[in-house]
Amino acid sequence: MRDKIVEILLVEDNPGDIRLTQEALKEGNIPNNLHTVMDGAEAIKFLFREGTYTEAKRPDLILLDLNLPKKDGREVLSKIKADNDLKKIPVVVLTTSNAETDILKAYDLHANCYITKPVDFNRFIEVIKSIEQFWLTIVRLPSEVH
Repeated sequence: MRDKIVEILLVEDNPGDIRLTQEALKEGNIPNNLHTVMDGAEAIKFLFREGTYTEAKRPDLILLDLNLPKKDGREVLSKIKADNDLKKIPVVVLTTSNAETDILKAYDLHANCYITKPVDFNRFIEVIKSIEQFWLTIVRLPSEVH
């Protein structure tokens, strides 16, 4: 287990999915701070520490929905992966779309993985816990390296 509290940014506009993600991460074994923004424009402000986010902590992991208001997830992903510092943060696309074009586009934009959100409540919780287990326990994140 990690010594530090892991910073997670959830970019999600569905209040139900936000609540489920919060619950799943609370039940997990990894101490974390979950920061939530509900649209792509707010995600960009958070990541670049603009406006009310000047004190925002750099996330260790980003959970990104694709279908967002203001700026969609593809645009957010593109901005993240174009920035020399932010591109090192793993981005897990977590979305309802299982369209092949969305999957290909996300990987073309250098998403670290693509997960289609399960509709079933219990399965959704399992998916969030497996993301937590893999990305926050098994994988060595860039912030640990420097």
